[in-house]
Amino acid sequence: MNTPAHLLIGAAAFARPARGAALWAAVLGSLLPDLSLYVMAGVSLYILNIPEQVVFDQLYFSPAWQTVFAIDNSFLLWGIALGLGLCRGWRLLIIGASAGLLHLAMDFFLHAGDGRPQFWPFSSWVFHSPVSYWDSAYHAGWVAPISMAMCGVAYVVLWQRGLSASSKLFFALLLAAELWVARQWIMYF
Repeated sequence: MNTPAHLLIGAAAFARPARGAALWAAVLGSLLPDLSLYVMAGVSLYILNIPEQVVFDQLYFSPAWQTVFAIDNSFLLWGIALGLGLCRGWRLLIIGASAGLLHLAMDFFLHAGDGRPQFWPFSSWVFHSPVSYWDSAYHAGWVAPISMAMCGVAYVVLWQRGLSASSKLFFALLLAAELWVARQWIMYF
């Protein structure tokens, strides 16, 4: 899924109440599995001036990048974080780790050919789903509208939980970004 979808769905699933530290723990947990990609791609594209095709066709699949993705997408590490939160009663860690695990689970089933090794450090195996959130050759024409609808529902859920005005704007921008990006996937891929 696109990162805005993860943020919307993760916040709707785990931010109760949808304000303050609980909301931002869910957002952070939903974001962390993708953060390394944004940092590495951003540095490569905008600081090192590496062409987009090299970044996404070569570097993305390189052993170095895949190792980073394996660590921040590890079911084991996120599970340990959740277990620690549960054992210690750390509510914000429970919320963040739960949102992170939801992100990993959605990605596991929606990455066809571009998945990440999610069983680090035990295995570098990558599940190649028969379904993709962006590639029409793998049913994205069906997945994208469902994802967009889920994001719309997530936004309504968050709105009904009493988001502040600034949070309403933040999540509205995420929803707009998700709808725009999903539209691009459908039209061009």
